[in-house]
Amino acid sequence: MASSSSAAAAKRLSNISNHICPTDSNPLVKVSAEVFQALSSGLPVVALESTIISHGMPYPQNLETAKEVEAIVRESGAVPATIAILDGIPCIGLNSEQLERLARLGKSAQKTARRDIAYVVATKRNGATTVSATMFFAAMVGIPVFVTGGTGGVHRHGEHTMDISSDLTELGRTPVAVVSAGVKSILDIPRTLEYLETQGVCVAAYKTNEFPSFFTQTSGCKVPCQVDSPEECARLIDANRKLNLGNGVLIAVPIPKEHSASGSLMESAIQQALTEAREKNITGNAETPFLLARVNEITGGASLASNIALVKNNAAIGAKISVALANLTPNNIV
Repeated sequence: MASSSSAAAAKRLSNISNHICPTDSNPLVKVSAEVFQALSSGLPVVALESTIISHGMPYPQNLETAKEVEAIVRESGAVPATIAILDGIPCIGLNSEQLERLARLGKSAQKTARRDIAYVVATKRNGATTVSATMFFAAMVGIPVFVTGGTGGVHRHGEHTMDISSDLTELGRTPVAVVSAGVKSILDIPRTLEYLETQGVCVAAYKTNEFPSFFTQTSGCKVPCQVDSPEECARLIDANRKLNLGNGVLIAVPIPKEHSASGSLMESAIQQALTEAREKNITGNAETPFLLARVNEITGGASLASNIALVKNNAAIGAKISVALANLTPNNIV
């Protein structure tokens, strides 16, 4: 079985082997030796985004959190693959020096969604990948599971502004399973779920029938399906892949109750931050970082603590899902 899995992975990677081989002197996409070996051997790999490192919190807290999340993935039996663009080269799997560099770059690294990838690469810039860009690169090299904090969504008043995150469209066209704590509660959750339905995305909640709202466990919105174990998640992902549906799966994991912030406190802070964003005319991809930063300031750091806790929880569950998926379909890991 292992040799069949290795052969399948090698065949998948051979399509772009000249670009991703770790020994390539001029790669289009650089895969770390550890991740390359894991993919070739059919071992579970979990993709991780880098925007949370550069834009989510200050140095050195961002570096410490990134290392802790990678350690959690390893402890759960999978190989972490943090994704970023460094000097114009997309890197799948960062070493300690690269993580340190990205953490120190902070917001000077460009927040990179799918639309920005070509520009960041062409101009040899440094880019921190969002959900959409991370999904794109994960799919390129055959990583089926991606862990993040929360996905983007339809912004409040999105029916007027048409401000809809590219994360949702990416979920509709890229076959990667995203494990998140739902969507950020600064967004319009009901409209986000409607948009995901339009995109044909299977939305499942972990051990609940209600969609979580990032900082809190509940949103008042029901999900179309519930999954109660990593193995159930793996079977869902495997079915989606074998049917060639062509879209991703969103697995929403509620934040642990002990880390859940007060819903009323968060909503009050969100409303204040939204008002300030409108007054300062902050829109587009600058809005979410501003809102999250202001909510953290208004709540005295409570939202950031919750954010870190939920990312770690997602990492542990996502890694277990990746392991279950590898065990379920060793011959079809790619």
